[in-house]
Amino acid sequence: MNHETVLSARGIYKSYHKDKIEVPVLRGVDVEVESGIVTALVGRSGSGKSTLMHLMATLDQPDFGEIHFKGKRIDNASRKERDQYRNRDIGIIFQFYHLLPELSAIENVMAPMMIGRSIVDYFLTRKQIRKQAEAMLDRVGLLHRATHKPSEMSGGEMQRAAIARALMASPSLLLADEPTGNLDTETGHEILKLLSELNQNDGLTILMITHDDSIAENADVCHRMCDGQLENAALSLQAA
Repeated sequence: MNHETVLSARGIYKSYHKDKIEVPVLRGVDVEVESGIVTALVGRSGSGKSTLMHLMATLDQPDFGEIHFKGKRIDNASRKERDQYRNRDIGIIFQFYHLLPELSAIENVMAPMMIGRSIVDYFLTRKQIRKQAEAMLDRVGLLHRATHKPSEMSGGEMQRAAIARALMASPSLLLADEPTGNLDTETGHEILKLLSELNQNDGLTILMITHDDSIAENADVCHRMCDGQLENAALSLQAA
């Protein structure tokens, strides 16, 4: 089956500076994410894989190179366009959840739908947004914890809330940065099963960052990173 390229990085270079020292992180990376499948980006800590994902999410900008989403360059788009891309087109989940500690689970899930809305618009649609958030929490098996704050939830529950939040805008692409890295083995397997179901049942395109080969080998396509570069061309693990 042919899949369209949803997200691509072309000739990406990125360095960071510590005092007067320049630290190269990415050195000419080319990678594509195709629709409807799970793509894994695997490598050791410090290989540059998370930096690449942050660039593809427009959370940072490359020194050189281009990021394209559905054929349109986005790394040099306006701040407003990049904000809309992150809020509407993609969902992002992180290893450390990034839930707002003062909000309940359902309030955290509703948060993306509040961004960019006027007070009047939110007031008119708040019941609909809450109903949608409840449906998302139910989908990830967390509706019974809707009123609980992050401090009252386990790591697995917080990650489920983060996934529900990422799905609120019905994104076509989910970026997952070490989604099981802060979880015990059993809970991590539950999260991976949930992500697999979202891909298989909903056709959600997923780009997953991981250091774990056992996770990467279950993806449809795997790219291995080392020292800021792809080691070789993508390998189709399912076809192997």
